[in-house]
Amino acid sequence: MTKERLRDLLETNVHELFAIEIDEASPQELFQALANVVKQMYSEDWRQTRKNLLLEDQKQAYYFSIEFLPGKMLKSNLLNMQLLEQAEAVFEELGVSLDDVAETEKDMALGNGGLGRLASCFMDSLASLGLPGNGNGIRYRYGLFKQKFIDGHQVELPDDWLRSGNVWEVRKESKAVPIRFGGHVYLVTGEDGKLAPVYEGGFTWRAVPYDTAMVGYQNHHLNTLRLWSVEVPAEDEAHYATLESRQALENLTAVLYPDDSNETGKRTRLMQEYFFVSAGIQSIVRYYKKLNLPLAMMSERVAIHINDTHPALCVPELMRILVDEEGLAWEQAWSITVKVMSYTNHTIMAEALEKWPVRMIEEVLPRMDQIIKEIDRRFVETMQGVHPQALLERTRIIIDDQVHMAHLAIIGSHSVNGVAKLHSDLLKSVVLHDFYLIYPARFNNKTNGIAQRRWLQLANQPLAKVLDQSIGTSWRNDPLDLQLLKNYYEDETVLQQIADAKMSNKRALAQYIQKATGITVDPTAIFDVQIKRLHAYKRQLLNLMHILKLYFEVKDEPTAAFHPRVFLFGAKAAPSYHYAKSIIKVINEVANLINQDETINDKIKVVFLENYNVSLAEKIIPAADVSEQISLASKEASGTSNMKLMLNGAVTIATLDGANIEIRDAIGDENIAIFGLTEEEVYQYYAQRNYSAYAYYESDPLLQRVVNAFIDGTIPNIQVEGREIFDSLLKYNDEYFLLRDFHAYCDAQHRVDIAYQDTHRWQKISLMNIANAGKFSADETVRNYAADIWQIDPLFAHIKEPNAASLTESVPPRGDN
Repeated sequence: MTKERLRDLLETNVHELFAIEIDEASPQELFQALANVVKQMYSEDWRQTRKNLLLEDQKQAYYFSIEFLPGKMLKSNLLNMQLLEQAEAVFEELGVSLDDVAETEKDMALGNGGLGRLASCFMDSLASLGLPGNGNGIRYRYGLFKQKFIDGHQVELPDDWLRSGNVWEVRKESKAVPIRFGGHVYLVTGEDGKLAPVYEGGFTWRAVPYDTAMVGYQNHHLNTLRLWSVEVPAEDEAHYATLESRQALENLTAVLYPDDSNETGKRTRLMQEYFFVSAGIQSIVRYYKKLNLPLAMMSERVAIHINDTHPALCVPELMRILVDEEGLAWEQAWSITVKVMSYTNHTIMAEALEKWPVRMIEEVLPRMDQIIKEIDRRFVETMQGVHPQALLERTRIIIDDQVHMAHLAIIGSHSVNGVAKLHSDLLKSVVLHDFYLIYPARFNNKTNGIAQRRWLQLANQPLAKVLDQSIGTSWRNDPLDLQLLKNYYEDETVLQQIADAKMSNKRALAQYIQKATGITVDPTAIFDVQIKRLHAYKRQLLNLMHILKLYFEVKDEPTAAFHPRVFLFGAKAAPSYHYAKSIIKVINEVANLINQDETINDKIKVVFLENYNVSLAEKIIPAADVSEQISLASKEASGTSNMKLMLNGAVTIATLDGANIEIRDAIGDENIAIFGLTEEEVYQYYAQRNYSAYAYYESDPLLQRVVNAFIDGTIPNIQVEGREIFDSLLKYNDEYFLLRDFHAYCDAQHRVDIAYQDTHRWQKISLMNIANAGKFSADETVRNYAADIWQIDPLFAHIKEPNAASLTESVPPRGDN
């Protein structure tokens, strides 16, 4: 594709879409036209990939996730199709920046944080490795809320990301399926002697798929992300004649994570989970049946992955279809289901493992209720006499009138994996130890990874150019080749080029901060970054306490040597998570206090950027000097911001938690600032119950000054929130051990400060982080999933490209899924 040909196609699309000349088009119109060109160019490869999969009778994986966070897709698709440079050149000729055009694209607001971003990284890697793997989720009308700060408080606004449509999606009307809710179900014996369900009452809604192409990196392979939207069945339109009657239906796919602090929100969320699970499973079974293979062979052609507990209903839903609709015996259906299903656990915290009241499942999903109860009964019956009764009672699916979704996913899957070595070890030894005793062979580790094409090639082009010039371009295809950078550990020129790339990114971020917030920050300051969900265990509050300590030091000794710091936060709190929202308010008020205090001479700035999302992360991460990974040891399953920041040359300050341990092992103790309690020490406190936050507070004047600042008027406008935080630390005994780790954290920050002021040493540390980041590529992670769990093999469309005629002749008319 030449620059001239691309411009011709762009002009044609501007004419056809908007009936104007190209030099009249706005950036938004140019985006629509260019995206249309891209879709036209990959459509044949997308069709060809599906045909080749059928031709090869290829096994496919289906990744079920309630979240996907792809971010903006234009530049990613251009990169993967080898069109990025040509597009930049075309727009340069037009006097328009491609970045300005790409900026008009809306982020697909389909996720909250690491879970959704991981799912999208996996989609990128599956396609780029030529592996047949498809996503299955929900097409949220508004997705996660749009975050605004008003008087320092988080306010949630609808993120109407679909207002102008989504250029990348394709509505598949013919693939719609019915989803049944409510009513009653009873079983009758048919003429063949088999039990069959009879449904009474309830209602049926229609799930309509919208498919988005997942474009592989320079390999002509395209997978599909299928997102489901809810609609009224045509035959029931008369029953939904009013806005009021449509409200519940429209709420189903309106927002990610509806507020579940009330009964209505809980029911909506449960219905969401069944909606996309049932739609996806029906779609997969329909596709499989067109292969004309026995149902007993399903696991040889289909792998279904349960990403966290939200899609755990995959297990009983596949059982429903196999038993009720396909007439299989329970035992045969169960054998198929377990072989097909696999499950990733994403948490160590028991409260995050989903549980649903039996009563609610009975009311909302009566057939699921019956099947889950039967799975539970048979589990106990099968294991009785093999394992102690007490163990079985702890591992049942239904305990105390609640359905434990993690138990359902484990019992119904052949593989259970954690997402970092420490996390997987803790699953086996603590969190899911009882299940490990029953199913030891099912447990394995798959450390998370990131889509390094997006987080380096796209997000950090200045650094990417330095790498191309120093180590060549092979790292763009094989991230492990970043290790070649180690050869330049003593090369002053390359070290300085990496530092210059960082400085250019910092200047760009400083300009963005000025434009977005009105706050002026100094690019020569240390950019200290904590970007992740706002949750107590992630300990943004510990970061804030250290900021207060530094502020007091500068106030007390204004002439003392101090290298300027810019502390950057990006985070959303769940709408019903009151404590997290209080922390946001206090961070914002501390920012106001410090940023407006002229006596500290701009030595410290605090910036909390609104509405953290993938696009904002792409601006922040390349500019970061310090990566904050300070969760309480044993709480963060893996983390992925740690990997993205490492890849971009930031230096990590971290507890020995999640993947931080593996990052430390990769780069060495001298290139990371480790601090704080270990996982063993945390569990000792739990076992001995001898932690006293007040003892630390009482014996430490510095801690007293910092903690008292929340209630003594030092920080304005936080009377309620400050008291809540103060009480959490002392009255409720500091659940996440901030006071215990405070001085260790301050010491680690001091080590970081000393290292930064030794410019040569800092440049070497940064280089070593970049050079060792390749092992945290999602490509490596997905290869392991493919080989160990899903048993799927690559199929590169460009290796075998039969023409359309031969495909028509050789492929049975099976259709797609």
